[in-house]
This record gives sequence, structure tokens and C-alpha cells, in this order.
Amino acid sequence: MSAVRIVPVDELPWSNIARELVGTDFGVGICAILVDAPPGRGPSLHRHPYEEVFITLEGTATLSIGEDEQREIGPGEVVVVPAGTWHGFVNSGDGPLKQIDIHVSPHFDTEWKNAD
Repeated sequence: MSAVRIVPVDELPWSNIARELVGTDFGVGICAILVDAPPGRGPSLHRHPYEEVFITLEGTATLSIGEDEQREIGPGEVVVVPAGTWHGFVNSGDGPLKQIDIHVSPHFDTEWKNAD
């Protein structure tokens, strides 16, 4: 019997604008967020002690890097965010934003910029 696991996306937990695969639940060294964000939605500034990679499949997002820099990203673009870098994004298009966000860690570790 193979050790390969096939998990229907609909069975992953929903978190605000995405389905989340937590690596420790599957014995793998990464986490993945399958983003399906409506216009105007996305996470505020935050950072992680590990790298994060965004793969944009559909839609347009405005990526915030720190408090002063913004870039527009779209389909076919890959963004690599270094560990410890403040970042966030919002769906700035008219339709859904679909991304795969890979956290290079088997568990999520997020610090929010304006957390109370």
C-alpha cells in the first residue's frame, strides 16, 4: 500500500478566505494556503520566521511590503517573501483572487503588525 495521501480540497479547514493545509497534520515540511478571496479581501500586514511563496493563479492583488511599498501582482507571477518581512495583500481586482501560498514550515507561525 502506498504512503501517498490524496486529500480533497473541500476537506481542508476553511479560514476566512482560504483552505489551509497544515504540514504537521500530513507529516510534511510545509503548509499551504489555497486562497479564494473576493474583491477587497486579504490579510493585513504580518510576518513569519520563515519564507513564504505566493503563486498567483487568477485575479489581481496589491501586495504590501512593509508599510511603504506596494506592488501589483497577477496570474503567472511568483512572489518570494523572505523570513521576517512584513507583508500583506488585498484582492484589488474585480473577480476572485486565487493563489497558492506556501509557508516553508510544517506549522503556521504568524505575527500580526497591528495585533492588540
